[in-house]
Amino acid sequence: MDFTLSEKTREIADRLTAFMDEHVLPAEAVYHRHMASAADRWTIPPIMEELKEKARAAGLWNLWLPESDLGAGLTNLEYAPLCEIMGRSPIGAEVFNCNAPDTGNMEVLVRYGTPAQKERWLTPLLEGRIRSAFCMTEPEVASSDATNVRCSIREDGDDLVIDGRKWWASGAMDPRCEIFIVMGKTDPTAETHRQQSMVLVPRATPGVRLVRAMEVFGGDDAPHGHAEIVFENVRVPKANMLLGPGRGFEIAQGRLGPGRIHHCMRLVGCAQRALETACRRAAERVAFGRPLAEQGSVREEIARSVCEITQARLLTLAAADEMDRKGNKAARDMIAMIKIVAPSMAQTVIDRAIQIHGAMGVSQDTFLAEAWKYARTIRIADGPDAVHLMSLGRQTLRRHAGRSA
Repeated sequence: MDFTLSEKTREIADRLTAFMDEHVLPAEAVYHRHMASAADRWTIPPIMEELKEKARAAGLWNLWLPESDLGAGLTNLEYAPLCEIMGRSPIGAEVFNCNAPDTGNMEVLVRYGTPAQKERWLTPLLEGRIRSAFCMTEPEVASSDATNVRCSIREDGDDLVIDGRKWWASGAMDPRCEIFIVMGKTDPTAETHRQQSMVLVPRATPGVRLVRAMEVFGGDDAPHGHAEIVFENVRVPKANMLLGPGRGFEIAQGRLGPGRIHHCMRLVGCAQRALETACRRAAERVAFGRPLAEQGSVREEIARSVCEITQARLLTLAAADEMDRKGNKAARDMIAMIKIVAPSMAQTVIDRAIQIHGAMGVSQDTFLAEAWKYARTIRIADGPDAVHLMSLGRQTLRRHAGRSA
């Protein structure tokens, strides 16, 4: 496999790296100061909108969308290194309108939306004027198996009526969030994977109630946030259904593949920055009469981190390449592999960097604590480790069990 960057990708990567170094990384402190001092935590730091305007002016906007003239025209393999660069900062992806869950929701609208749905919701999302949320996970069931969803979507005349409870709807607390994509059950008697449907629900629809912001390790992730939401007798037109009744599981599978590539490459970038930060700290910090960088155990930890980051990067690029060549469904084993490997790798590498920093590593004076929280969370989001391990193990056994050595 040849993962040499194309000339087009290399040119964008150089501009993106320069933009990150000049504008995004220095803005992190400004962003966090706003969040620490704002009277209302659910407000957007002005620096974010300033960065987005600069990114648009620089032509670094909507880089993520493959096989469409709406984005930069990059393949998954070409986009993956750019995602790594953006992943170096917790605020990076949004600056370029390349952040979850909007990318996944926009891709759903691009692939499955009607012209009217695209005009109403896709256009403002592509322009970065609004935000969106994806509502699939439910507190009462193991939502890693999407066939478990209990949220009800039933027909009543020209309307669809939605009743149910969702949580961990990322982005739903954002004051710019105007549209939810809701997955629910339309026909409990149908074949297992044809019972679910997806429907567009404007946030302002009567009966939609945001119960609370969910906290991640004690933090609310404002201003983006993750909401618990109750849908009670929520009515939307039938025209708000995506693709058609019983197509929800199909849409979900198509949506998650590219999103997992994005998360994994962002985590590679996050881990790479953590490693670089640890190296600088080790060179500067003196303990027991010599710099940490001269301690054998520290060198070993640095070396392990280099190996693990490189392994995860190459595996994720290989998965992106397979998606481009064979399609999302055929690449499912590779996608499972990266989802198993990359978040755990990042969590481990960031943890080592925290240890090298000592008490400073768990403080607000570095990005490491926030990065560790992100890596640990992604071990659950978009399918937990155990589900991907189970799926990959099952597929591997099917291919090889019973074959002679």
